[in-house]
Amino acid sequence: MTRKIIFFILIPLLTVFSKTSYANDICQRKNDSILKKENTLTTFNTNKNKTLDNIPPFLKATGNQIYCPQTSIPIVTDMNITDPDNTNTQSIYIQISVGYNNKQDLLTLSGNHPSIAANWDPNAGKLKLSAPVNGILTSYTEFITAIKDVVYTNSSKKPTGNRTFSISIDKANYLPTNQHFYEYFESPGITWGDARTAAETKTYFGLKGYLATILSAEEQQIIGEQLPGTGWIGGSDYKVEGEWRWLTGPENGTLFWSNLEVGPGGVKYSNIFGPGYTPNFAYWNRKNGTNNEPDNGTGLEHFAHILDKDSSLGLKGSWIDLTYNGTTTWSMKSRGYIVEYGGMPSDPELQIATSTTLTIPQITKTTTASRCDIGEVTLEASANLGEVKWYENETDGIPIASGNQFTTPKLSSTTTYYIETAYAFCAKTSERTPITATIYTIPVITTPQTTFTTCGPGDATLSVLSSEGETYWYEGPTNNSLVGIGPSFTRNFSKNTDYYVEAVSNGCSNGSRIKINVIVYDLPKVEDEEILWCTKNKITLDATLNGITYLWSTGENTKTIIPNNPGVFTVKIKTPEPESCTVTKTITVFQHPIPEIIDPIKADESQVTIRLKNPQNYFEYSIDRINYQSSNVFTNVPSGYQTAYVREINSCENPITKNFIVLIAPKYFTPNNDGFNDVWEVKGLLNYPLAEITIFDRYGKIITLLNNLNRSWDGTFNKNILPATDYWYILKLDPNSPELKGHFSLKR
Repeated sequence: MTRKIIFFILIPLLTVFSKTSYANDICQRKNDSILKKENTLTTFNTNKNKTLDNIPPFLKATGNQIYCPQTSIPIVTDMNITDPDNTNTQSIYIQISVGYNNKQDLLTLSGNHPSIAANWDPNAGKLKLSAPVNGILTSYTEFITAIKDVVYTNSSKKPTGNRTFSISIDKANYLPTNQHFYEYFESPGITWGDARTAAETKTYFGLKGYLATILSAEEQQIIGEQLPGTGWIGGSDYKVEGEWRWLTGPENGTLFWSNLEVGPGGVKYSNIFGPGYTPNFAYWNRKNGTNNEPDNGTGLEHFAHILDKDSSLGLKGSWIDLTYNGTTTWSMKSRGYIVEYGGMPSDPELQIATSTTLTIPQITKTTTASRCDIGEVTLEASANLGEVKWYENETDGIPIASGNQFTTPKLSSTTTYYIETAYAFCAKTSERTPITATIYTIPVITTPQTTFTTCGPGDATLSVLSSEGETYWYEGPTNNSLVGIGPSFTRNFSKNTDYYVEAVSNGCSNGSRIKINVIVYDLPKVEDEEILWCTKNKITLDATLNGITYLWSTGENTKTIIPNNPGVFTVKIKTPEPESCTVTKTITVFQHPIPEIIDPIKADESQVTIRLKNPQNYFEYSIDRINYQSSNVFTNVPSGYQTAYVREINSCENPITKNFIVLIAPKYFTPNNDGFNDVWEVKGLLNYPLAEITIFDRYGKIITLLNNLNRSWDGTFNKNILPATDYWYILKLDPNSPELKGHFSLKR
């Protein structure tokens, strides 16, 4: 409802001014001419009241004829113009109004007509006959003589369709099939509504004008291609989006195009890019599928306009949808509108135009035929006039048959025949039409291989060759269980299977299927291996299976090999015939890395930890080279010079060693001269000549200094016996080593 209100607001309320068409100008000119009668009564009107002044002339042409290609022929055999109140006029217009081909057709004035000038317009397909000097009239008698001398020619050796010629006293295009007239009015920038209003003010010899409606291909051509310009026509979908209706003339309200589609639940929606539905004629711009008019591109494109004839944007003379005001794009810009006259209820009956038709004898339909292998073929053809004649040659020769059907003799290869319609003498000038009887060769399977094997379950490709065409694969010899098309057929096979193939070309086959066997051989089982490499021992790699041939990745072809280095080794084992299947065994020879001991070895008094840069669970540890353990921690290690041992658990390599020293500081000593623990001494200090130990009392007083020369303390200070208590020490193995601190007890 909102869209309708907007639309009617957009349409201006115009005061209609009377503006006469070219036809009205003729009537007015007659009143002012030197032939004006003194006893003028009333003018001719739409109520058909006639007087002897301003009565439209009556035109009548005869001469519906046959046109033979490559000839010239007058468009009429006789012509008459009756006008009760005039004997002369300025111009007569002759147009090819139906079937016009601007690349082939031509109208010319033959003979000698000094009182008449002829001007051919190839765009409109129209020949204008007029007085040589503007304003000087020529008699109807001279025009009639000239019309009889207007001839039609066509440059094609095989023209198609028929031609209808309209003869009119006015320049408006006339379509004899509906007896309507069409005019183009240039009006740059005019809106659709103003164009509709303006069109309805036009009259043409009493016929009421309206914005044109197009109902047929003939009408489309004479409007969209043969008028001097393009513009608005009377179609719109502003009332219901996607429903295009004619809103002018006798067809007002008629649906001619719908983009509405039925969605879920029966709800209609507009699919502007869909194919659309055409209950009547429509000619939207949809060139090569790149355009999809009407596309409602701006959301407000609801009015039909003919695309500019010179535009490269689409089909010549086709329709586009624009907004109410048009567009500024030149090729689609509103530059005018097209007015149609005829068909309204109050229109008078007129015969101000007449027509004739040339029928061109031609083959209108051919039906080729084919068969498989040698034999007869029946061809069919029809013509609009005359009898169809059949020839073996493109030119010359005598007919071998006549009629709409022709059955060939037995043919072994494709053969082309030629036909023509033998109407009177036209056969001498017409070009024959080729029609082909096609013989298809029956294809055969040419491959010699009918058995395929696969080693173990898996994908396999079956391939066959055929003489031509396609290869069809079936599951059975006679059923229609088609499973594949093509020269190759790939499937996953787990058991022996049979397929059947047939060659088909152009629907031809010999009907015999070839059996293809698929045999699935059982593969021997192999297991991959991993073997530890020990450099002090040689190893042998064994393919384990007994086959015909062996091929190792080293290039050797024996059942066993002795590698020189670790690595990944593969061996392809080919089983005996008929299987000849190859299996692959992979043997990985690996080597454990050599352990790397972190220096120094950590010795916390009697607990020793051997640390590695690359610890692995296959390394084992020892400090006496006899007893090995998986743990790298040793306890109760005696003080003194020691050696750590690390090896691979399988003893593949000699152990890695690292020397270390254990320094144990006693926790207490008893200087009572009983021979046990009489001095405090760090064992193993002898191995560190730069080592120093500083001993303090609880107050931080230095009591003594121990080194490589003075390695023990007897519990005195300046030969005085010190009391039983705790003492502290700082140990440095050399000046650059970190300090080791601790304490011990002196007991009495």
